[in-house]
Amino acid sequence: MKRKILVVDDEPSIVTLLQYNLEQAGFEVIIAMDGEAGKTIVITESPDLIILDVMLPKLDGMEVCRQLRQEKIKTPILMLTAKDSELDKILGLEFGADDYMVKPFSPREVVARVKAILRRVQLQPEHGNNTDLEESQIIVGELIIYPDKYEARFQDHLLELTLKEFELLLHLAKNKNRIQSRDQLLNAVWNYEVSGDSRIVDVHISHLRDKIEEDTRRPVYIKTFRGVGYRLEEPKEK
Repeated sequence: MKRKILVVDDEPSIVTLLQYNLEQAGFEVIIAMDGEAGKTIVITESPDLIILDVMLPKLDGMEVCRQLRQEKIKTPILMLTAKDSELDKILGLEFGADDYMVKPFSPREVVARVKAILRRVQLQPEHGNNTDLEESQIIVGELIIYPDKYEARFQDHLLELTLKEFELLLHLAKNKNRIQSRDQLLNAVWNYEVSGDSRIVDVHISHLRDKIEEDTRRPVYIKTFRGVGYRLEEPKEK
C-alpha cells in the first residue's frame, strides 16, 4: 500500500511540483489549498505525513501545526516557509513540526526528507506488540528511554516527544556524562547541512527540559556548558 502524503499549500505551481515528484517516488498525494481544509483532511484521511506551508489562507500553517499537536495528532509534519528566517523555523519546531524547508527548494530534497521522516516513524512498533522490547532501555535517574520503541518515560509517565526531541534525548543518553557541542548534536540529529541553525538545538533542549526537569532554571539532568554545549547526566542525590 502506498504511503499517503498530504500537501497543504495555496500556490498551484508548488502543489503541482510536489505532487509530481512525490507520485514519481511512489507516494499517494492528497491536496489542500488552505489551513482549515488541511486540518480537516488530516482528521478524515489520516495521512502518513503532512507537508505544510506556513503562509496559508483561513488558518496559517503554524496554527494548523499547533492545533494538531494540541489534539494529540502525531502525524509527522514537514513545514515549508518562503522566509529564510530563523524565527519561522524556530516557531514551527516549537509548535511541534518535525522538520522544515525553505522555499525555493529542490523537489528531490523534499522527497529525501519525506522518506527519512517516514523511515524513522516506521521504526516505531505498535505498543504492546513485543514485550521483549522492554529489555532494550537506557536508564538515567527517573528517565527511561526505549530506543526500539521510540518511547521515553519520566517518573513512570510516558513523555510526549516529537521525533527530533526523542532522537536528541536518545543521543544525549547514549553519550551520558559527555559534553556534546551544538555542531555534534546538529550532525547527529539533523543529519543534513544546517549550518548556522544551532538555535534549533537550544529550542529542542528547552522542550526536553520542560518535560523532565522540576526546575528548568536549575536543571539536574541536561546541563549547559556555556560556549561548549550540553550534557545529560545522572541527577545527584538530594
